[in-house]
Amino acid sequence: MKKIIEYRKLMGADKDITLNDLKTLYRNFMKEYHPDKFQDDDENKVLAEEKSKQIIEAYHTLVSISKETAESNLENYTKTFSTSGIADIQYKTKRLRIDFSDGSAYEYIGVPENTYAKFINADSQARFARRHICTSFLYRQVSKTAVSV
Repeated sequence: MKKIIEYRKLMGADKDITLNDLKTLYRNFMKEYHPDKFQDDDENKVLAEEKSKQIIEAYHTLVSISKETAESNLENYTKTFSTSGIADIQYKTKRLRIDFSDGSAYEYIGVPENTYAKFINADSQARFARRHICTSFLYRQVSKTAVSV
């Protein structure tokens, strides 16, 4: 969550920003900080490259967790966590990544350690995830690769 707050601050965006407004902010920042604007000024070019990388990362993250993105992908997301098994799990600093057997992967943000411990020790991790993780935490899709069946 800390990184998301930093990204929102960097972009000057609030929680309820629309994708259209976020895109406008992104384009304006990129016009200002695009490295090509500083062809003859190496020091500012390096600074602009770093700033543009931060802006790109912030933009992609904020787009991936926006309400509009979640709503447009809800059907596929629901199908994935309802019907696919869990292929792999990774947990680091309140971020839980679940790779599903259909090839898609989602990152859940703000998952407490005790919830993760219960998840790992559950008789059925898939059932625990459906009931306590998939619909409870902020998430973003991190892999769209679907395995053909």
